[in-house]
Amino acid sequence: MKEIVLSGIRATGNLHLGNYFGALSKFVRMQDDYDANFFIADLHALTTHPDPRMLHSNVHNIIAEYLAAGLDPEKATIFVQSDVPEIPELYLLLNMHVGIGELMRTASFKDKARKQLGIKSDSDDIECEIIGTDSNKRVNAGLLTYPTLMAVDILIQKATKVPVGKDQEQHLELTRRFARRFNSFYGVDLFPEPQNFNFGGKPVKVPGLDGSGKMGKSEGNCIYLIDDEKTLRKKVMRAVTDEGPKEPNQPMTQPVENLMTLMELASKPETVEHFRQAYADCSIRYGDLKKQLAEDLLTITLPIRERIIELQNDEAYIGRVVKQGAERARERASKTLAEVREVMGIKRFY
Repeated sequence: MKEIVLSGIRATGNLHLGNYFGALSKFVRMQDDYDANFFIADLHALTTHPDPRMLHSNVHNIIAEYLAAGLDPEKATIFVQSDVPEIPELYLLLNMHVGIGELMRTASFKDKARKQLGIKSDSDDIECEIIGTDSNKRVNAGLLTYPTLMAVDILIQKATKVPVGKDQEQHLELTRRFARRFNSFYGVDLFPEPQNFNFGGKPVKVPGLDGSGKMGKSEGNCIYLIDDEKTLRKKVMRAVTDEGPKEPNQPMTQPVENLMTLMELASKPETVEHFRQAYADCSIRYGDLKKQLAEDLLTITLPIRERIIELQNDEAYIGRVVKQGAERARERASKTLAEVREVMGIKRFY
């Protein structure tokens, strides 16, 4: 029996190169060797109160992007989170064994709560702000219990391997804690403890084009899989660099190192080595580097983009894919939920 792998992406917009190199390209390889389950997390997206029409559109687009990148619905279970009603029910039941304090202490909650409340300083007492009386400044309960919902996504499918980035490792540890707590409380061995799964080696951190940290939608430093050729070239040519090396073999600045990292993901090794050597001997021309990087990225993204557009116009096929995926996901989820209800004493009289 194949090990169960599960991962999802929030429905907050189009997928970018960070999603592709960091997750999606690995998903494509996983589907041959594992019981692979990949979903679009539309319920998670609700914590930021998205426009309803945009939310539905985002889900639709991500399904097309999943398929265009190479996910095969005959090999992997591809589904929309909200199409599995067993998830919100188990979310309610598991929350009965989750403490408010442990949720409030998670780093991701504090960071997101600060953003929602407009608090800039890390030293502010976030807990006092949250329980304050200002009705115009509130943090929704969905954000607080986000780790519970993430745990349910994993536990309801009894996944044992979950590919997550460094920023999600605390949530995965909470999932293991919740699983142990539930099993211990009821004296059962119902939930396995999922482990992080770095398929194909060390995690990939894809940098943005602004010279700072990783590529992300909220940072506005992305190259999207749906970007056309002109847009992609323009973004790369505007990427932040520096004034150029002043002396041989000096350390590479972060903005230039970011471009080199992107080149290592998209270009041939000899191309990367050529530009690293050019930086080392102070002969590098950033215009040439950017033109080459754009060319190599387009080799990857343009075929995917063409397939995305084709799939976006095939509503019937997308409908069949997610219907089939929901049926598969619900088959396992319903069994898990039935077991949970039984051990918790929630039984019908009819």
